[in-house]
Formats: sequence, C-alpha cells, structure tokens
Amino acid sequence: MSSSDNKLIQDFLAGDDLAFEELLKRYLKPVYNFLFQIVRDRPAVDDLTQDTFIKVWKNLHRFDRSKKFKVWLFAIAKNTAYDYLKKKKTIPFSFFSDEEGNNKLDNISDGQIQPQELVVKNDLASEIDKKLKKLPVHYRSILILYYREDFSLKEIAVILKRPYNTIKSQYRRALNYLKKNINNK
Repeated sequence: MSSSDNKLIQDFLAGDDLAFEELLKRYLKPVYNFLFQIVRDRPAVDDLTQDTFIKVWKNLHRFDRSKKFKVWLFAIAKNTAYDYLKKKKTIPFSFFSDEEGNNKLDNISDGQIQPQELVVKNDLASEIDKKLKKLPVHYRSILILYYREDFSLKEIAVILKRPYNTIKSQYRRALNYLKKNINNK
C-alpha cells in the first residue's frame, strides 16, 4: 500500500471525512472502469461503483493495513460485480482447454508511433476489446486486472480468491482464446 493511502486511511479512521473523499477521488475512475469491463451496463456500473465504495466506507476499520489497499478495494469491487451477475444469472461457466498461446497484447508498443500505425493500433485495440467482451467473466477479469490495472498475477489471485497456479493457467487460456479469435476474424 502506498504511504499516502495508509495516511488517508489513518486520517479517516481518526475522524477526517475529507481523507475518505481523497481515496474516493483517487480510485473512483479505476474501479468504475474495472466494473464496466465486467458488467458492461452503465446504469448498473454506476450503482455497483457506489455500492463498492459504501462497502469500503463501512468496512475500512477492518482493513489490514499491512496489505495493499488497492488490492483490497478491487477484491470488494469484483465481489460486488460477481454478486450482481449471479443475481442476473449471466456468468458464463465455459472453459477453454488450450494451455499455451502467444500474448497478442504485448505487441502494442508504447513508443512514438506514426499516424498510420496509430490507426492500426486503435483497430487492434478495438478488436481486442470486442473479443474481451466474449470471454467468460473470470477470464476477462484476470486480463483487465493484469493489463489495465497493472496488478501482478499473485495480486490477482488474492483479489479473486483463487490459487496462484489457477490464475496463471486461466491467464494463459484467456490469452490463447484471444489469439485464436483475433487471428480468426
């Protein structure tokens, strides 16, 4: 946990409501984006984001400050989204058995690019986003947490409450699914 998160939590628990507002400002957009990638329903995501932060507000006194706050927060967000999806009965339970695959997402560079390369990159990102939507929610969650939120696979295992090796193999399956489906437009 960053020392600034720790300080804000300490201040909030000591009675400073502005400290919680600062945590909210810091994490509102990443949590909203994460929930949207899972649920894909803006009105529902608005409510789920609010529910997530209400749960955090009510339970912040239980948070183990030796852990990372962001991991704890995203675990709450994930549980809130999964509970919502279970109520809607939209969680897909299909699995893909292929284990190996090259990571198509690693080919997107961060350096200076030419305008025509930007168009290709945006097309690829759009294609990947379309394919991500078709992934089972547990695979999609892993990829979003890894690539968009910069969590390690070990942190994702904590957030999703699954064994590290399970997360690692599901990560590879998800990448293989993307590779197969991007190549088979």
